Parts: sequence; C-alpha cells; structure tokens
Amino acid sequence: MQKEALIHSARTGKVWRLASDEGDYLNGFDEAPCPLAFFTTGMVASYMNEITAYAKIKNVSIRDLRLTQDNYYTMEGSMPRRTMIGGALPVDLAVEIDCDLSGDELSSFIYDAVAASPINGLLRGQLTSLFALSLNSEQLTTERVAGLDGAIYPDPGDRFSMAQPASTPLTLIEKIGAAPKIEGAKLTAGKGSSLTSDQSRKLHVRGVCTLRDDGIKVIEKTLFSPRGSVFRFLSEEAPATGGQGRAPDANTYVSAGIAFCFMTQFGRYLSIMNKAMRDYRIVQDTHFSLGGASGATGNEGSAHAVETHVYLDSPEDATFARDILDMSEQTCFLHALCRTDLKPKVRINPE
Repeated sequence: MQKEALIHSARTGKVWRLASDEGDYLNGFDEAPCPLAFFTTGMVASYMNEITAYAKIKNVSIRDLRLTQDNYYTMEGSMPRRTMIGGALPVDLAVEIDCDLSGDELSSFIYDAVAASPINGLLRGQLTSLFALSLNSEQLTTERVAGLDGAIYPDPGDRFSMAQPASTPLTLIEKIGAAPKIEGAKLTAGKGSSLTSDQSRKLHVRGVCTLRDDGIKVIEKTLFSPRGSVFRFLSEEAPATGGQGRAPDANTYVSAGIAFCFMTQFGRYLSIMNKAMRDYRIVQDTHFSLGGASGATGNEGSAHAVETHVYLDSPEDATFARDILDMSEQTCFLHALCRTDLKPKVRINPE
C-alpha cells in the first residue's frame, strides 16, 4: 500500500515527489498520508486560494479565516461478484471568517469564491475518466471503462531514481497523532477491514485550513473513518500563480490524491481476488482551468476528464488486465467523485 508519485505542473514547472500509505484497515504501515488526505488537502487549499484572491479583487479586508472541509465516501457491494462500487457524497465546507462583509453580501462573496475554484470542475457535472491499458508492454483495448484515443504513452519505467531533491527548510508533511474517536460513529478500522470481499461502509476525511503569517497554508487532515491518523500539510502556490512555491500547490495535492486512490484499488483487487502482479504503475494527466479569482478569469473553475495510462506486468492474461482496470475505476472514490454531480454544502460562520 506504499506508493509514491512525481507530480509535474506544466504551468509552473514545479515537480513534487510525494509518498502515500494506508493504515491497519488496509494492512498498511500508516507512515504517510492516505490518498484521500491528499485530495482533501488540495481541495480545501484551493478554496482558500480563491477566497483570499477574491478578497483582494473586491478590496475586502479579511482579519481571520479558517476553513473546515469534510469529505465523505462510500463503498458498497461484492468484489467477487463485481458489484463493489465506490461512491462520493456532497462535501461540507464550514467557513469561519472575520471580514468587512456580512449577511447576503458575505454569502454571495463566499459562494462565488467557492465556484471559482478549479476543483469546481471535478465536482459539478459528470466527468467520465479515460484510460489506456498495457499488459507486459502490449497495448490492450479497454472493455467497460472509456478508452483514450490513440496509442498509450511510452512506459515511463523508474523515474524516481533520477529525481534529485531540492533543499528546503520546511517540513512539508508530518504525522502529528492519531485521529480522535467520534462519539456514536461506526468506525470500520479493524486490521484488514477494507480488504473484505463484501463491504458496506462510509469514509470520513476532514481538512482544516488556516493561513500562516508568511502566507503558507497549513492543513490538518484527520481520517475519522476508518480511523487513521492526523497529518499536517503545507501548501503554497508557485510564482506563476501568485505564491513563492515553497510547498506543493493545491492542484498538485489534488492530482496526487486521484492517482494514489486509483492505485490503492489495484492493491485491494489483487489482495481480495488473490491474483498475481509483478508491477503496476500509471501516468495520469489532469487538466484544470485557472482559478476564477486567483487566475483573474472571472469565471467558474472548470476541469477536463482525468486521463490515465496504466502499465501492468503480470503472468495473468488480458481478461484479468481488463477486469482489474474496470474494477479499480469502479471502486475508486475519486473517480466516483469525478463522475458524480456534487454541489458543496457551504456554511458561513457556523455556530
């Protein structure tokens, strides 16, 4: 369940190397954040970007700002019967803000800023993810999932050994403790609980985002169900998008989250179905608009369908390759989010 990714932004030129792990519920070691943590972090950071950028455009003075975002996902059905499916539920966003606006003016300001986030493009509407598939260096046609036009990208092989880290004085991601228990919540966190062949469960991830005095966003992510850990992330936009680039930007975390979550589903399938795989890797393209406020477009944020090239090295046959791709897309929480129309539930200065 331990994975790593190199995330490259064509707009900023920045490349970040990120690692992900899972907890006991997937027989992981909990040494790095789970995939959904990256997505929640990027999403709430993106909302923070747009609110602060919109305030500058509107000459609104913000004295204090704190965002609390709750993401919920579902897993239902049977893997052996091919009925298991991941789902995504509407996002809850609580905005605690002290500024010059109030009442309807404040509500309109926050709603417009939320809609300006590029993540709006993944949430609103229904995006069908696209895939290309290779087994043992031979490209296969896809079966149930939508296929990409043209040839699969050349197999990237191992790019990680070539990556040379830049020095930084910042601790970008750190584990700070165990998630607290939620009273009355059904916590599906037993060892290997997410690897059972039949499942009916709900996941809950929370991200709390604040701004440091130096402009870097601090996000504390908590995995409540299945019960995991609390990780602290730092995020900042690159110079091309108004920051200094001292930490990964919002789109980097979002893109990493989607890739990591999809890869986790391959591991789950292999464990549940007891199939053999020597290696599996992906190249994923995500396409986002500029932010409506941070990019000064004045438009709602938008995105294109996620495009993923899958490379399998396995003694199993082509039927297996297509099946594991189909089921990994079907059980991926974040591909489910892309294909589901989800309007965020926004609360402003909640009691």
